[in-house]
Amino acid sequence: MKQLPLVGNPRAWPESYGEEAKPRVGFFTDTTVCIGCKACEVACKQWNLVPDDGFVFTGSSYDNTGALGSNTWRHVAFIEQDRPLRFDTDEPGLDGDDAGGLRWLMSSDVCKHCTHAACLDVCPTGALFRSEYGTVVVQQEVCNGCGYCVPACPFGVIDRREIEGAPGEGIAQKCTLCYDRAKDGLEPACAKACPTESIQFGELDELRERAAQRLEKVQADGFAGAQLYGADPGDGVGGFGAFFLLLDDPEVYGLPPDPVATTRDLSSIWGAALAAAGTLAVVVGLAVAGDRS
Repeated sequence: MKQLPLVGNPRAWPESYGEEAKPRVGFFTDTTVCIGCKACEVACKQWNLVPDDGFVFTGSSYDNTGALGSNTWRHVAFIEQDRPLRFDTDEPGLDGDDAGGLRWLMSSDVCKHCTHAACLDVCPTGALFRSEYGTVVVQQEVCNGCGYCVPACPFGVIDRREIEGAPGEGIAQKCTLCYDRAKDGLEPACAKACPTESIQFGELDELRERAAQRLEKVQADGFAGAQLYGADPGDGVGGFGAFFLLLDDPEVYGLPPDPVATTRDLSSIWGAALAAAGTLAVVVGLAVAGDRS
């Protein structure tokens, strides 16, 4: 199966843009300083004209959006844990009980803008493309609503927003890392609105260096479970364009522990299928030839 240069081969960027290519940018979300204010959610909706989520009471702490979707490009998760603030100390819990405690983890989730983005691989119209900034963007006017990108995303980020009056039909929607603002030299709306700088925007290489230093500081402060998620270019998606500093395992935040591009094995699968078809054709041919003789 022939793959488009901007799709199956991320190395084609930035060369494919020539002189118009820009340094790759992204997000570093430091969840240790997230206060759950949801300013990022509101700013994202206001700037991108994303519809409301129905103001649903989920019963899951203060989380009223539940998960990323077509109408939720930023999602603040609230995780209440019956555990001490730090696992490796003998300090009393926040409730004064030496045997227990309470900590409240908060994290603003978003599209990961993967280096190896499966959504790009499966899009038949080119509605999904990699921008000159290395981000993954949806062109809503090009999307045909096929929905192939929805199951292709290993994080469940993309969804289709149904067209009013046309049940079952919709256009793919997700974070664009504020592509329109980037072209004007502005930081994304969510990062601009974050009061604690939990969401940091900048060149990806610089963000990774900053995140590594921050991880050392947090671990030195006694948070033994702290870890970077998505900062490794050697992971199953080639590293995230939007990565995180977490205080616990990814599963606690509803994130897959070892994400893999769902299209990674497509070439070998098609090769095996063609080989099997060829073998079958030979067997049938020999059988037919034997009958005739």
